[in-house]
Amino acid sequence: MDLIGFYWVCCMIDKRMKLVKPAILFQQALKRGATKQGRLLGLDVGSKYVGLAVSDDHCKIASPFSVLERTKKNIDIMAKDFQMLVAGFSLAGFVVGYPFNIQGQSKVDTVQVKLFIEDLSKTSVLDGVSYTYWDENYTSRCVETLLEPLDINPVDAKTIMDKFAAVGILQGYLDNMNRSLVSEDLDLE
Repeated sequence: MDLIGFYWVCCMIDKRMKLVKPAILFQQALKRGATKQGRLLGLDVGSKYVGLAVSDDHCKIASPFSVLERTKKNIDIMAKDFQMLVAGFSLAGFVVGYPFNIQGQSKVDTVQVKLFIEDLSKTSVLDGVSYTYWDENYTSRCVETLLEPLDINPVDAKTIMDKFAAVGILQGYLDNMNRSLVSEDLDLE
């Protein structure tokens, strides 16, 4: 399935939360940024935890934020947490890490991301919130490599890894979108 077909299928599945193309979400954030903060929230969705990173109000830099525990039973609580973050940070939307290239990745990883977004959408708490998927390949592995030489408690290392994997996802997205914006500006000159 090509990328456009993937987005179309996702839009048909996720009627409550709005799946948008990466460039559209970035444009929404920049438009909001003209009048008020238009930040983005990066999500690294795992089977037990969701790492969170937040952008600055100029959508240039991603910073680690938090880790939420993920269970089937707490999806309503998580949705309300996200709702508070949307209001508190004036979020324009979510950048959700997604393993597009599934070589070496379990198909379970791709399914769990979709199910998480679908479960959030079903709560109706985040109606109208835009999100996009962004390639998360190697983000966790990069963070693992950075943490290996440090003598960090394994429990602490896991939360650090989840937060910084979210940073990697969001920063990759921001860098790509900002590069595209600069390229467009150069093309117009």
